[in-house]
Amino acid sequence: MQIHNLSETPSILNTFMAELRDKNVQKDSMRFRRNIERIGEIMGYELSKSLEFEKHSIETPLGNSDTVLHKKDIVLCSILRAGVPLHNGLLNYFDAAENAFISAYRQHKHNPESFEIVVEYLACPSLEGKTLILADPMLATGQSMVSTFEALKPFGTPKEIHLASVIGAQPGIDYVSKAFDSDVHLWIATIDNELNDKGYIVPGLGDAGDLAFGNKLQQ
Repeated sequence: MQIHNLSETPSILNTFMAELRDKNVQKDSMRFRRNIERIGEIMGYELSKSLEFEKHSIETPLGNSDTVLHKKDIVLCSILRAGVPLHNGLLNYFDAAENAFISAYRQHKHNPESFEIVVEYLACPSLEGKTLILADPMLATGQSMVSTFEALKPFGTPKEIHLASVIGAQPGIDYVSKAFDSDVHLWIATIDNELNDKGYIVPGLGDAGDLAFGNKLQQ
């Protein structure tokens, strides 16, 4: 797997990332969502450089202008619910993309330190021969990303796959790297070294879904 860690080159992305982590700024859920969306926009721009382009001639009021445009064959899939702001940021740049949505959550059956990933809701167009961008802001253990991709397989074989995350833990990235082929791209804003005993990223930023949309209802 090819890893593109955007934090390796200092940029304005660092500001958005710092605000996402800051527990005081996190109190503003609108700003939290907007910062993830901004990171999605930056990620979309960087990712676009690796896509396939083709020549086009654009008619202007005064003549023709030759340019190259990326092929409009993208399917953007996000993992609900935390993936929605990241999806919106990517969609701001790939506004002609088809869209897919999938729910994946941790189910703790017997104790809080072990879980399995449960996939329920799924809506997806055909992926056959298309460019799949799979967006999940938190790449912790990597199990959600892998389980989601497995659930998408009946919809066809993409010609290329891009994974997009805001923050990841190195153990999760190692897990995903083993599960995906070497030509798959991971675009990530920053990487932390550790997971705690509950499988959360350290220092991380907390629960992105709760911070963006409020605490989950207790079942």
